Amino acid sequence: MNAEEIGAEAGVPGSRIKFGMTVLFSRLSGRLEARFDAERDQLPLWLPVGFGLGVAAWFALSDAYAWTAFLLAAGALLFGALGRAGTRWGKALAIFAFAAALGCGHIWWKAERIAAPVLDHPRMAEFTGTIERFQRLPARDSVRLVVRSADTGLPPRLRVNVDAEDAVPALQPGATVRIRAWMMPPPPMAVPGAYDFARYAWFSRIGGTGRASEVEVIAPAGEPGWRAMIAGWRQSLADHVQSRLSGGEGGIATALATGDQGAISEVDAEAMRRSGLAHLLSVSGLHLTAVVGAVMLLTLKLLALSPMLALRFRLTVVAAGAGALAGIAYTIVTGAEVPTVRACVAAILVLIGVALGREAITLRLVAVGALIVLLFWPESLAGASFQLSFAAITAIVALHEHPRIKALLTRRDEGLAQKVGRFLLALILTGLAVEIALAPIALYHFHKAGFYGALANVVAIPLTTFIIMPLEALALLFDLVALGAPFWWLTGQTLSLLLGLAHAVAETPGAVALLPTMPMPAFALMVGGGLWICLWKTKWRRWGLLPVAAGAFWALGTPAPDLVVTGDGQHLALRTDRGGFALLRTRAGDYVRDMLSETSGYEGELAAIEDLPTAACSADLCAAHFTRDGRTWRLLATRSRRYVDYEPLERACAAADIVVSDRSLPRTCLPRWLKADRTLLERTGGLAITLGDRPRVVTVRDRVGRHPWMRFD
Repeated sequence: MNAEEIGAEAGVPGSRIKFGMTVLFSRLSGRLEARFDAERDQLPLWLPVGFGLGVAAWFALSDAYAWTAFLLAAGALLFGALGRAGTRWGKALAIFAFAAALGCGHIWWKAERIAAPVLDHPRMAEFTGTIERFQRLPARDSVRLVVRSADTGLPPRLRVNVDAEDAVPALQPGATVRIRAWMMPPPPMAVPGAYDFARYAWFSRIGGTGRASEVEVIAPAGEPGWRAMIAGWRQSLADHVQSRLSGGEGGIATALATGDQGAISEVDAEAMRRSGLAHLLSVSGLHLTAVVGAVMLLTLKLLALSPMLALRFRLTVVAAGAGALAGIAYTIVTGAEVPTVRACVAAILVLIGVALGREAITLRLVAVGALIVLLFWPESLAGASFQLSFAAITAIVALHEHPRIKALLTRRDEGLAQKVGRFLLALILTGLAVEIALAPIALYHFHKAGFYGALANVVAIPLTTFIIMPLEALALLFDLVALGAPFWWLTGQTLSLLLGLAHAVAETPGAVALLPTMPMPAFALMVGGGLWICLWKTKWRRWGLLPVAAGAFWALGTPAPDLVVTGDGQHLALRTDRGGFALLRTRAGDYVRDMLSETSGYEGELAAIEDLPTAACSADLCAAHFTRDGRTWRLLATRSRRYVDYEPLERACAAADIVVSDRSLPRTCLPRWLKADRTLLERTGGLAITLGDRPRVVTVRDRVGRHPWMRFD
């Protein structure tokens, strides 16, 4: 017996407690070892999860102190787990902690490495530069240029929108232009939970954005580099498709061929989102699989016509190589966006597996693809595109790897009706799995999710994959000999069917679930629980239901804010006593209206504050009162650039609980609870205010923290 056991036998209290803890830890370690041994084939799948956790922690935590604390915590976990390196679970935990630290350090390093100058304030600028990218936006009647500026007083890279009527043919990548435009810094998140363009601009090294009033081509594009050549081919293809098909059909056909969604009207795009079919517009796994599969099948059948080739060569390997080349070409032509690159990497890995005679489509394949994307583009983790893409493919593969589902959907010798029924069942189950996996992500980023997407996809996915895309490919092919018109007509008809389905589903009552801005921890719980369910195989995967349920209840229980204020102070939405929302400025554009509606989880028409019975408005000020949980709150807001007389403003401030203004108010303006004028909003960004027994204010600064693209005073 050792000293602890002797002390425990002798009844020494400290030794007994220590001995009990040792026994308890030993039993726990044994159970963990048994679990991890049973899941040993699944452990590599957690490597990209650990790396992604580190990247996500950098985005979620507020500043360098918090990022450093995370790195120290990951390091402590790493060294603690190394103390149990003789066990499988100790090694796995050490590797996971190392991956998390590596992910946090990697994104932090990249964010600092790519730092580029950013405009410090809006201004009218005239500058000369070279066009790097050119994109037509027919739905907005404009074109978008990314210009490398030669003016030392401006950031080196700027994004400028130009009216379509001013876009002369010489505006091409490589051309030198002189532009006069109203430029501003990349706009930050306007209200908590809205889209953060400043983050996208930072990682794209765009230092300013604006709209041109004058554009002059100084020198046409010279001999284009390979990037410019690809961009030119892509734009020529888009122009060709739009010349063959007009309207919504042309916009979707262009998106399928080039990945450019600029020609899709907002009405059609919204219908696709509400019906759960928006993923068809973004070139990713579905489209790349169709292209690679078609090329591989066609190559295999054509080569098999030759007995000599069929006997001397492994045609499967040759066909896989042709499919890989087609996938790479399609990825480049469609802009090499992150979802397409991810799908291309996955497709190449699948083809390698096919060539080697191995089972190709597995969760390990998905994990390798995710790790490659995160290594090269770690910032993509924070975007909806990466999350939706990998959530969908992970859910599909995990579903079809489940033994019961695999047994249910395995092909067998049966009649045609049974085969069709089994195929439809597979589509429905796959659609449900995808909808469940994507719903939290859609609600977090877009504040809405479609209820009928699974059923709509049963029709839309086969229609797009097996009919629309092959028809469009044939139309483009036969255009080489001026015989593509019949195929374009068929393509237009099938696209009309797809659009009709999207609008019909979107207009069905109850088709969309809306939620106000979701708390980040609730979203993290659902994502973590979902990964736990998908990546493990034994019964303890069921424990993932607990965090999923907790996150869902948290998200559903989060009330809509009572007052939402944009970061510039010009716009606010007030929740009315009937549950609707009213705007301060009735001339607010569609973008502002949609943003305030979505972040508030409200779909109806926005009223005007001045029309409320409890409001009194002039051209310069609006005052309103409303009741929350038995307490009456009084709101005062400015809505013009004109100054108000000093004494009346001071009295109005004193009578108000909350004052909102897009300009700095005098110190003598002292509301009873909150003064959200320009001085405060420059420090906090937009606000989401929930009133009641315990009033709470969430700011953009709370959501974004002190990341390099956010500059609060």
